[in-house]
Amino acid sequence: MTLLYHTPLSHQTQRDLGIPHPAPMALADRVRFSELDVLKHVNNAVYMHWFEQVRVRYVQSHGLAQSLMSPDDPRIVIRSANIHYKSEMRMNEDYVVTCHCTAFRNTSFSLAQTLWSGGTLRATFDCVMVLLTPDGQARYPIPKAVRDTFITVDGAQPAAG
Repeated sequence: MTLLYHTPLSHQTQRDLGIPHPAPMALADRVRFSELDVLKHVNNAVYMHWFEQVRVRYVQSHGLAQSLMSPDDPRIVIRSANIHYKSEMRMNEDYVVTCHCTAFRNTSFSLAQTLWSGGTLRATFDCVMVLLTPDGQARYPIPKAVRDTFITVDGAQPAAG
């Protein structure tokens, strides 16, 4: 199988790569030398960068922000986050990072992200994202079309409370 880097992967491609529960957004890449630490494995901070790259593509694909630089786009910030490292990554490994919404409220939503390589789960990242007005002074409601996408594409549900 030829793995396309930086291109959203289909559900079937994700399954073929050993990902049991495909996500609406999944991107592949390969570990670079510059991402290694002195122990010759991927530096922990690099995982955060990988997760962020996929989150940016995810919010764009779901219509939350077109450019992320437009003065009219809402600010999207992480309110809380938890990363769990499961297994180290090494030079030249292909990997896939996935992202999907698990729940949402009026102005915030929860994302679950996973990192896979060779059919093995290597790390997970769960976070709560909050939308703010472009000036950052107030909460920004999630548009109905985005809420509908969370439900129909991601299988997310409104959070209780």
